[in-house]
Amino acid sequence: MIPPSLLGTGLTDADWRLIELRGMDAADVAAQLELLASPPGFARLVRPCTVGDGIEQITPGSEHALLRFAEEAAAAGRITRFVPASGAATRMFDALLQALLSPRDPVPPAARALLGELHRFAFVAELAAAARAEGRDLEQLRAAGDWPEVVRLLLDEPGIGYGALPKGLLLFHSYPGGPRTAFEEHLREAAAHVASRDGVCALHFTASAEHRARFAGLLERLRPSIETELGCRFEVAFSVQHPGTDTLAADLEGRPFRTDDGSLLFRPGGHGALLRNLAELGADLVVIKNIDNILPEHRRPPAVHWKKLLTGVLVDLQQQVRQALADLRSPSPAGDACERAAALARRLGHAVPPVRTSPAALASLLDRPIRVCGMVRNEGEPGGGPFWVAGEGDEVRPQIVEGSQVDPGDPEQQAILRRATHFNPVDLVCAVRDAAGRPYDLARFVDPRAVLVTTKSHQGRPLRALERPGLWNGAMARWSTLFVEVPPFTFAPVKTVFDLLRPEHQPQGD
Repeated sequence: MIPPSLLGTGLTDADWRLIELRGMDAADVAAQLELLASPPGFARLVRPCTVGDGIEQITPGSEHALLRFAEEAAAAGRITRFVPASGAATRMFDALLQALLSPRDPVPPAARALLGELHRFAFVAELAAAARAEGRDLEQLRAAGDWPEVVRLLLDEPGIGYGALPKGLLLFHSYPGGPRTAFEEHLREAAAHVASRDGVCALHFTASAEHRARFAGLLERLRPSIETELGCRFEVAFSVQHPGTDTLAADLEGRPFRTDDGSLLFRPGGHGALLRNLAELGADLVVIKNIDNILPEHRRPPAVHWKKLLTGVLVDLQQQVRQALADLRSPSPAGDACERAAALARRLGHAVPPVRTSPAALASLLDRPIRVCGMVRNEGEPGGGPFWVAGEGDEVRPQIVEGSQVDPGDPEQQAILRRATHFNPVDLVCAVRDAAGRPYDLARFVDPRAVLVTTKSHQGRPLRALERPGLWNGAMARWSTLFVEVPPFTFAPVKTVFDLLRPEHQPQGD
């Protein structure tokens, strides 16, 4: 029987049985359909966050203490590394896929670049082996300019099938002892950052159901040698994006979209759906880093140093928050307890009125998850930026905002967007347990209006698609937040295959 909250939505009892089987919640489905029928407005930017106005800098004099905080937390086994790794690498090869659709004379620029720099990619030996398995010679194909065949070997099966693999399983970096995948590089970086005093490194990777077994198999092949080499023991868990986090599609009138056979259309909810995976970790401190933002070994130490500094900032903040909460909840709070708590709440992005605020109200602001987000000077890289954003009741708070969340038809808002001095490279450390050690209910701190509604098509018909609030955007909108400037060298994303040719991804000395 369809729940009362879904009556009048156009859904049937049969639809509800299907929705229930997917693990979806009736209230969530009703909210989705409401958002699809009346899409929320764009984010309201007030001004960019800048150094001294929403972004802090770490002073050299504070580094020693912050590193000590981070290393003590790691030694105690408090830190888990969380790596979203389920996305396919298909978009890395867009230029090559487009080249296959373009005229082959002259050779498209992307194909010319691939042939000219083939020897510099970590996967070249694997590609040559795939060619030999078919009785071909990769160097002869390259010299003859047969780029369509080289691209086929790269992207398809038979071949090495990179067009359908997730980025984590792609060979990123070359070493004398053999190339390494992005997945292996994350294991090695974790050993330098999150290992406990017993040598345990806890990591969690999200993976698609299709590729989870391949990740697990790679881990078991690597484990004996890498654990011996690094003197640690990896505790690695994998999870998939739960089907209950998918979203319904709607027609342009906001009614549930039905395919040609009359069934409902479900779509992935975007990376915001991984909030459920993060919540189910039950972890204490969590380091979040994208699978493609990983440096080779010779460039790793400075990046790990800054990751530890961010972790130290988080641990220090968590201690301050817990002390403030204890003071506020004591039977007789000290006279200046509220003033100290209010100053801490403001530092963490909460709007605290200038007039005296009650201990209970301040405790409510501070008793929530904390995120410390690294922010890199904007040098033209893609990524969401830090802004002061007007929210409920015109409350202004620091948020990470993507360009797609800003009204393209509002010149004033676009001008604010262009004035951003920093961007977020998905470099976060998070505290997700309360003072009693209980995991926070992360769903309580989501801004449900921070969704993205776009127009797509299916079977030749237009539809409205809904993406959940992004994991580090609206899904964390009501967390306590601190933005901290980090150096550009900590960010080395691989958005296209040609990013692997950048100096930061090439072997030492090249």
